[in-house]
Amino acid sequence: MQHPYLVGITGGSASGKTTFLKRLLAAFPESDICLISQDNYYHPFHLQVSDEQGVTNFDLPGSIDSDAYAHDVQRLREGHEVRRPEYTFNTPGAVPRELVLRPAPIVVVEGIFVFYFEEIAKLLDLKVFIDAQEHVKLHRRIVRDQIERGLTLDTILYQYSNHVSPTYDKYIKPFRGEADIIIPNNKHFENGLDVLIGYLRGRVSTSA
Repeated sequence: MQHPYLVGITGGSASGKTTFLKRLLAAFPESDICLISQDNYYHPFHLQVSDEQGVTNFDLPGSIDSDAYAHDVQRLREGHEVRRPEYTFNTPGAVPRELVLRPAPIVVVEGIFVFYFEEIAKLLDLKVFIDAQEHVKLHRRIVRDQIERGLTLDTILYQYSNHVSPTYDKYIKPFRGEADIIIPNNKHFENGLDVLIGYLRGRVSTSA
Protein backbone atom coordinates (compact mmCIF):
# COMPACT_ATOMS: atom_id res chain seq x y z
CA MET A 1 0.00 0.00 0.00
CA GLN A 2 1.30 3.44 -0.92
CA HIS A 3 1.93 5.53 2.18
CA PRO A 4 0.58 9.09 2.55
CA TYR A 5 2.70 11.90 1.19
CA LEU A 6 4.28 13.63 4.20
CA VAL A 7 4.89 17.36 3.95
CA GLY A 8 6.98 18.96 6.69
CA ILE A 9 6.40 22.68 7.23
CA THR A 10 8.61 24.77 9.48
CA GLY A 11 9.89 28.31 9.97
CA GLY A 12 10.66 30.72 12.76
CA SER A 13 8.12 31.98 15.25
CA ALA A 14 5.77 34.53 13.62
CA SER A 15 6.97 33.65 10.13
CA GLY A 16 3.33 33.09 9.21
CA LYS A 17 3.05 29.31 9.46
CA THR A 18 -0.38 29.28 11.09
CA THR A 19 -2.00 31.47 8.44
CA PHE A 20 -0.22 29.54 5.69
CA LEU A 21 -1.45 26.22 7.10
CA LYS A 22 -5.04 27.42 7.34
CA ARG A 23 -4.98 28.45 3.68
CA LEU A 24 -3.32 25.19 2.66
CA LEU A 25 -5.82 23.01 4.53
CA ALA A 26 -8.75 25.01 3.17
CA ALA A 27 -7.66 24.20 -0.39
CA PHE A 28 -8.36 20.48 0.06
CA PRO A 29 -11.31 18.34 1.18
CA GLU A 30 -10.82 17.01 4.73
CA SER A 31 -10.57 13.50 3.30
CA ASP A 32 -7.47 14.47 1.30
CA ILE A 33 -5.33 16.17 3.95
CA CYS A 34 -4.44 15.72 7.62
CA LEU A 35 -2.49 18.06 9.90
CA ILE A 36 -0.38 16.80 12.80
CA SER A 37 1.03 19.74 14.76
CA GLN A 38 3.97 19.90 17.12
CA ASP A 39 1.89 22.19 19.33
CA ASN A 40 0.05 19.18 20.77
CA TYR A 41 3.23 17.41 21.89
CA TYR A 42 4.58 19.74 24.56
CA HIS A 43 5.62 18.07 27.78
CA PRO A 44 3.43 18.94 30.81
CA PHE A 45 4.08 22.38 32.24
CA HIS A 46 5.87 21.07 35.34
CA LEU A 47 8.48 19.42 33.10
CA GLN A 48 9.29 22.58 31.18
CA VAL A 49 12.64 24.31 31.72
CA SER A 50 12.96 27.83 33.14
CA ASP A 51 15.77 30.21 32.30
CA GLU A 52 18.06 31.94 34.81
CA GLN A 53 15.36 34.56 35.41
CA GLY A 54 12.76 31.91 36.22
CA VAL A 55 10.87 32.41 32.96
CA THR A 56 9.57 29.19 31.37
CA ASN A 57 11.18 28.57 28.00
CA PHE A 58 8.86 26.74 25.60
CA ASP A 59 11.23 27.42 22.70
CA LEU A 60 13.61 24.51 23.23
CA PRO A 61 13.60 21.09 21.55
CA GLY A 62 13.39 19.48 24.99
CA SER A 63 10.02 21.14 25.59
CA ILE A 64 8.54 18.73 23.04
CA ASP A 65 7.85 15.01 23.49
CA SER A 66 9.60 14.22 20.22
CA ASP A 67 9.31 10.44 20.73
CA ALA A 68 5.52 10.61 20.95
CA TYR A 69 5.39 13.04 18.01
CA ALA A 70 7.55 10.80 15.81
CA HIS A 71 5.53 7.74 16.86
CA ASP A 72 2.26 9.36 15.81
CA VAL A 73 3.71 10.64 12.52
CA GLN A 74 4.85 7.10 11.78
CA ARG A 75 1.39 5.76 12.68
CA LEU A 76 -0.25 8.13 10.19
CA ARG A 77 2.34 7.19 7.57
CA GLU A 78 1.37 3.54 8.05
CA GLY A 79 -2.30 4.37 7.58
CA HIS A 80 -3.43 4.24 11.21
CA GLU A 81 -5.70 6.67 13.04
CA VAL A 82 -4.11 8.73 15.83
CA ARG A 83 -5.88 10.03 18.93
CA ARG A 84 -4.21 12.72 21.01
CA PRO A 85 -5.42 15.13 23.71
CA GLU A 86 -5.19 18.75 22.63
CA TYR A 87 -2.44 20.64 24.48
CA THR A 88 -3.87 23.60 26.40
CA PHE A 89 -0.90 25.19 28.16
CA ASN A 90 -2.14 28.68 27.24
CA THR A 91 -5.44 28.12 29.06
CA PRO A 92 -4.83 26.59 32.51
CA GLY A 93 -7.80 24.63 33.82
CA ALA A 94 -9.23 24.01 30.36
CA VAL A 95 -10.41 20.49 29.60
CA PRO A 96 -8.53 19.33 26.49
CA ARG A 97 -10.58 17.87 23.67
CA GLU A 98 -9.50 14.66 22.01
CA LEU A 99 -8.00 15.18 18.59
CA VAL A 100 -8.72 12.44 16.06
CA LEU A 101 -6.20 12.42 13.22
CA ARG A 102 -7.16 10.24 10.31
CA PRO A 103 -4.67 9.18 7.61
CA ALA A 104 -5.12 10.95 4.29
CA PRO A 105 -3.27 11.09 0.96
CA ILE A 106 -1.45 14.19 2.28
CA VAL A 107 -0.21 14.45 5.86
CA VAL A 108 1.15 17.86 6.92
CA VAL A 109 3.70 17.67 9.74
CA GLU A 110 4.06 21.12 11.26
CA GLY A 111 6.32 22.66 13.89
CA ILE A 112 9.47 24.66 14.47
CA PHE A 113 11.54 21.52 15.18
CA VAL A 114 10.26 19.10 12.50
CA PHE A 115 13.52 19.35 10.54
CA TYR A 116 15.64 19.27 13.71
CA PHE A 117 14.11 16.06 15.06
CA GLU A 118 15.91 13.48 12.94
CA GLU A 119 13.38 10.73 13.62
CA ILE A 120 10.67 12.96 12.12
CA ALA A 121 12.71 14.61 9.38
CA LYS A 122 13.63 11.24 7.86
CA LEU A 123 9.94 10.42 7.36
CA LEU A 124 9.19 13.56 5.35
CA ASP A 125 8.71 13.38 1.59
CA LEU A 126 8.75 17.16 1.10
CA LYS A 127 10.25 19.89 3.28
CA VAL A 128 8.83 23.41 3.18
CA PHE A 129 10.42 26.37 4.98
CA ILE A 130 8.37 29.53 5.57
CA ASP A 131 10.87 32.38 5.65
CA ALA A 132 10.62 35.97 6.86
CA GLN A 133 13.05 38.69 7.86
CA GLU A 134 13.78 39.15 11.55
CA HIS A 135 12.17 42.57 11.92
CA VAL A 136 9.01 41.30 10.21
CA LYS A 137 8.75 38.32 12.57
CA LEU A 138 9.35 40.50 15.63
CA HIS A 139 6.62 42.95 14.61
CA ARG A 140 4.15 40.11 14.03
CA ARG A 141 5.06 38.52 17.35
CA ILE A 142 4.48 41.79 19.22
CA VAL A 143 1.07 42.31 17.61
CA ARG A 144 0.00 38.69 18.11
CA ASP A 145 1.11 38.35 21.73
CA GLN A 146 -0.38 41.67 22.78
CA ILE A 147 -3.76 40.91 21.20
CA GLU A 148 -4.09 37.15 21.68
CA ARG A 149 -2.16 36.61 24.91
CA GLY A 150 -2.34 39.99 26.63
CA LEU A 151 1.42 40.12 27.17
CA THR A 152 3.28 43.34 27.87
CA LEU A 153 5.82 44.67 25.40
CA ASP A 154 8.64 44.06 27.89
CA THR A 155 7.65 40.41 28.29
CA ILE A 156 7.39 39.91 24.53
CA LEU A 157 10.80 41.47 23.87
CA TYR A 158 12.39 39.45 26.69
CA GLN A 159 11.03 36.17 25.34
CA TYR A 160 11.99 37.04 21.79
CA SER A 161 15.55 38.07 22.65
CA ASN A 162 16.28 35.29 25.15
CA HIS A 163 14.21 32.36 23.89
CA VAL A 164 12.80 32.78 20.38
CA SER A 165 15.76 34.31 18.55
CA PRO A 166 18.48 32.01 20.00
CA THR A 167 16.33 28.96 19.21
CA TYR A 168 15.84 30.09 15.63
CA ASP A 169 19.58 30.59 15.15
CA LYS A 170 20.49 27.22 16.68
CA TYR A 171 17.70 24.80 15.85
CA ILE A 172 15.72 26.16 12.89
CA LYS A 173 17.81 28.34 10.57
CA PRO A 174 20.61 25.74 10.12
CA PHE A 175 18.06 23.40 8.48
CA ARG A 176 16.81 25.99 6.00
CA GLY A 177 19.23 24.63 3.42
CA GLU A 178 17.60 21.19 3.66
CA ALA A 179 14.22 22.51 2.53
CA ASP A 180 12.90 21.49 -0.87
CA ILE A 181 10.83 24.67 -1.06
CA ILE A 182 11.52 28.01 0.63
CA ILE A 183 8.52 30.36 0.67
CA PRO A 184 9.26 34.01 1.50
CA ASN A 185 6.58 35.63 3.64
CA ASN A 186 7.72 39.16 4.30
CA LYS A 187 4.63 40.63 2.64
CA HIS A 188 2.63 37.66 1.36
CA PHE A 189 2.99 33.97 0.52
CA GLU A 190 0.33 33.62 -2.20
CA ASN A 191 2.66 32.61 -5.02
CA GLY A 192 4.45 29.97 -2.98
CA LEU A 193 1.15 28.67 -1.60
CA ASP A 194 -0.32 28.36 -5.10
CA VAL A 195 2.70 26.39 -6.28
CA LEU A 196 2.51 24.01 -3.31
CA ILE A 197 -1.26 23.52 -3.68
CA GLY A 198 -0.90 22.77 -7.37
CA TYR A 199 1.85 20.24 -6.74
CA LEU A 200 -0.03 18.49 -3.94
CA ARG A 201 -3.24 18.32 -5.97
CA GLY A 202 -1.22 16.53 -8.60
CA ARG A 203 0.00 14.07 -5.97
CA VAL A 204 -3.56 13.39 -4.81
CA SER A 205 -4.86 12.81 -8.33
CA THR A 206 -2.10 10.36 -9.23
CA SER A 207 -2.57 8.41 -6.00
CA ALA A 208 -6.34 8.16 -6.38
